[in-house]
Amino acid sequence: MRKKPWTVRALALATTATFLAALPVAGAAAAPTAAAGNPPLPPVTVLTDQAGTGGGDLFVSPTSATSSYASGVEILSQDGRRTVWSHAVPAGLQAADFRKQTYHGKPVLTWWQGTGLGGLATGVDVVYDDHYQKIGEVKAGNGYSADGHEFLITPQNTALIISYTEATANLTAIGGRADQKVIDGIVQEVDIRTGKVLFEWNSADHVPYAQSEQPLPASSSTPWDWFHLNAVKLDTDGNLLLDARNTWTTYQVSRHTGRINWQLGGKASSFTLAAAPGQILNSAGTIFSWQHDPQPLGGGLYTFFDNESAGVANTGAGAVSELPYSRVVTVRLDQRTHRATLVKSVDQPAGLSASSQGNAQTLKGGALVVGWGSLPYVSEFSRSGKLLFNAAFPAGVNTYRAYRFDWSNRK
Repeated sequence: MRKKPWTVRALALATTATFLAALPVAGAAAAPTAAAGNPPLPPVTVLTDQAGTGGGDLFVSPTSATSSYASGVEILSQDGRRTVWSHAVPAGLQAADFRKQTYHGKPVLTWWQGTGLGGLATGVDVVYDDHYQKIGEVKAGNGYSADGHEFLITPQNTALIISYTEATANLTAIGGRADQKVIDGIVQEVDIRTGKVLFEWNSADHVPYAQSEQPLPASSSTPWDWFHLNAVKLDTDGNLLLDARNTWTTYQVSRHTGRINWQLGGKASSFTLAAAPGQILNSAGTIFSWQHDPQPLGGGLYTFFDNESAGVANTGAGAVSELPYSRVVTVRLDQRTHRATLVKSVDQPAGLSASSQGNAQTLKGGALVVGWGSLPYVSEFSRSGKLLFNAAFPAGVNTYRAYRFDWSNRK
């Protein structure tokens, strides 16, 4: 583990982050259509639509692996059958983490666009107002580039973002090479108005490489994605939740000092893991593996998108798997007894395995919206776990995350 100290608010002035302001234009723009010669965004096929789905429209960011469709962001009607608004990103770029957020008390649309999502990505986070006009963009500071896994606006009108960086590490202590290239995860909190970096955290300064579940590469010149940071959230106590797919761990980190307060899962869990009656741990005896998107619900409850598989095609065939299907899990943490209990799980409806990506959004009333990551599906479940809504993109298309938000009156 490198000895360079973590960087916090003292580095605020050393940043290249920018926020470009623009005046909103009166009147909502019409939903764009594909220009002549340009492919359209992919269609969505509704497979299940039962009474009881949550209010609000669907927010997706379809990425196409083929030239048949463009990649971009879309707001779909509650039933998924009508496009409220869509925006294709420039050819060759991806979009991710499209959602409604609040900035200075006003609703905004935000997403990341760039290249290389899932690896050493390069991109920017963009902000549109509720008239579909771009009002700014946020870039990572201190020489880094924004990654598409997270763009979260805080109540303080700052942005929590993620970057990846390549470094060289001596891994002889864990059976590796002395000059192994590694990919470290960076968290930054950026003041949106000024672009100053207020907080910076590097995985290699806090987590031993030995905690990784990712096999070492055959060559020292092949970057080892040992951590794979994929989420940063605000916990209910104001601290940060950081999620690392390749250590199978969610970390609670002090927003002020960068110190790890506790970690759930992986090789150094602060909690003993257990399953409530009717629930099961995976074959490794853990609650989740290769997971994404921790979400605090309050009262010690958290949800996680539990991939249970990594690195292969949508079906999970040939995957490094601990369960044969992906799921969303709800976990209760008891800080007094240091016990984490799996209290609820919702399985992928067709029993499929998502090798990457994914999220779970809990709506008011307890319904659950799930973007199945590398699988081409978006689902909604009732509080009791009944499938209420299920929709599919064409083969070769997926959405990193999916959400429901009230937006249909903004057309």
